Amino acid sequence: MHMRFDQRNFSGNQLEQFYRQLLLPRMIEEKMLLLLRQGKISKWFSGIGQEAIAVGASMAMQEDEWILPLHRNLGVFTTRNISLSKLYQQWQGSCGGFTKGRDRSFHFGSKAHHICGMISHLGAQLPVADGIALAHQLSGEEKAVLAFCGEGATSEGDFHEALNLASVWNLPVIFLMENNGYALSTPTTEQFRNESIIDKAKGYGMEGVQIDGNNILSVFDTIRGVREYCIERKRPYLVECITFRVRGHEESSGTKYIPDELIAEWKDKDPIHNFETWLLQQSILTTTDIESIKTECKHYIESEIEEAQRAAEVNTIVSEEEEYADIYARSTGFGGFTTAIIDNDASLEDSRFNVREIRLVDAISEGIYQSMLTHDNLILMGQDIAEYGGVFKVTEGLVNKFGKERIRNTPLCESAVIGAALGLSTGGYKSMVEMQFSDFVTEGFNQIVNNLAKSHYRWGQNADVVIRMPTGAGVNAGPFHSQSTEAWFAHVPGLKIVYPCTPMDAKGLLMAAVNDLNPVLFFEHKALYRSISGPVPEEQYEIPIGKAKWVEEGEDISVITYGAGVHWALDYAGKHTHLSLDILDLRTLLPLDYEAIRQSVSRTGRVLVLHEDTLTGGIGAEITAWISEHCFSQLDAPVMRCASLDTPVPFNAQLEKNFLANSRLHQYVRWLMEY
Repeated sequence: MHMRFDQRNFSGNQLEQFYRQLLLPRMIEEKMLLLLRQGKISKWFSGIGQEAIAVGASMAMQEDEWILPLHRNLGVFTTRNISLSKLYQQWQGSCGGFTKGRDRSFHFGSKAHHICGMISHLGAQLPVADGIALAHQLSGEEKAVLAFCGEGATSEGDFHEALNLASVWNLPVIFLMENNGYALSTPTTEQFRNESIIDKAKGYGMEGVQIDGNNILSVFDTIRGVREYCIERKRPYLVECITFRVRGHEESSGTKYIPDELIAEWKDKDPIHNFETWLLQQSILTTTDIESIKTECKHYIESEIEEAQRAAEVNTIVSEEEEYADIYARSTGFGGFTTAIIDNDASLEDSRFNVREIRLVDAISEGIYQSMLTHDNLILMGQDIAEYGGVFKVTEGLVNKFGKERIRNTPLCESAVIGAALGLSTGGYKSMVEMQFSDFVTEGFNQIVNNLAKSHYRWGQNADVVIRMPTGAGVNAGPFHSQSTEAWFAHVPGLKIVYPCTPMDAKGLLMAAVNDLNPVLFFEHKALYRSISGPVPEEQYEIPIGKAKWVEEGEDISVITYGAGVHWALDYAGKHTHLSLDILDLRTLLPLDYEAIRQSVSRTGRVLVLHEDTLTGGIGAEITAWISEHCFSQLDAPVMRCASLDTPVPFNAQLEKNFLANSRLHQYVRWLMEY
């Protein structure tokens, strides 16, 4: 025997249940390894030798408490009684799986079982756990959240950010680290210099404990106690489970890099063999009992696989329409509240509206304030947004009206905050995150493009998140505070991108973004904040996302633009009254209003796509390509793009002016008219 088990107050029935739960994932995996060799499943990440962690930890949590597992945590899914038939279809890539064949292995979640799906970027789910715990905290629920992580992922920035945020916000999250010795082939000696992972806990002001991860009773008892601690103390906790991966990172990797004697040593510490031996020695189970349990498990596995194979025969490939339909969650209005829809400026003549002139920045502030009143589950997060009011003072005064629970200052951790926003959505809350500058969104890029954007498509979990993005040049702020970053995200299905340029559109689109159940990037041009004023209704209203607006109708040239480009085009039209410009403000960049683009092209036959972003790879390239494909017969000249220089944004005022597309607008208009 290599392991000591403490029976404590566990009854014989409880200990038998531990054994059953521990044995099932092992037997399932042994069957899957056979099917893998037969080519019936495509990939497998083995958890053999680590089952005690997933099973013991899951059994210690309440069934309605969220767990965020990883590749080697089959025991989480079996302990939560997820159908093996459904799991097998998932592993096959069948349309009957949890992701309808859209993702593999354990890259899925199940709301019904309170399991949140992982992504390939390890550590990325830890901030999501923070958000779920925050949702519990805001709702007054006495619940903890359990998030798994491997020792390799403790080198990731999300590990640091998530633990720090959980500690600062007093969130009841159990961060469970499975230290199995190797991240693929890289040993722990090349990952960190701490003697143990729990040494890291002190740096975040939290408690930590290291336990034998192969001892089912130790894991269960520890997690049960830690759970009670987290709920009572309202604090996070770090648990390090020492274990070993006796097979490869995934089956094709092999284990040649691991010394044979080390594998042999850990095989002697097998969690199932040792627990089974102890149960027999203590006369808790007999050899006959063991064989009977194994036979039950075998019959269950075979029958579930047969059922999955029958289901796979009748499941058909989904249609293209179904694929597109599942990218976005369907929004259902203001949660029961009625609101006006404004399509164009003419709607302002409606007697229902009390219209007055305000600045763009004030329209955004008003939209946030009214959205906070309408949605009592809307949470604002960002650096310095509470008492300070944000660097642009957009949220000034809101903390006095709604309190610090809803207007939350955050540490400098964009990735963790955006991940937490997804967690809040999982917990039934809306959230709005402010980037101090859109340039800083690079720190949270993975969470946006891989977690928020793909969540609904993969397993039906919407990301009810708005990310406010102060953007643009013209304020002499240099290359790290002036970039146009919208094109970085326009290539990512699942996101929506909104870019208003007038106060009326800013308020209406913001309220529509909050109302939307999908992740919306809301771009706000810094130079327009206090330089542009316009009529805005006092009442709540929405501008439909995905609908462009004609600023002026003309016959000579179609200027398709957005943001500051709209004002450049208007200024140019005012100075060149002999030209008739058809100016289309896109307002939404994803999804684009292609029908409005088509109509504008048909009016003039000459098209200039104008934007502040740099030329190469900008939104203009996509619009130009689409027009060439779909409107070629209506063109009288090549589609031209007027954009900013393909350089970083310079600091010097004259250099910046030369950089911006506006300095070359006249040149492009002349070329088009002379063609």
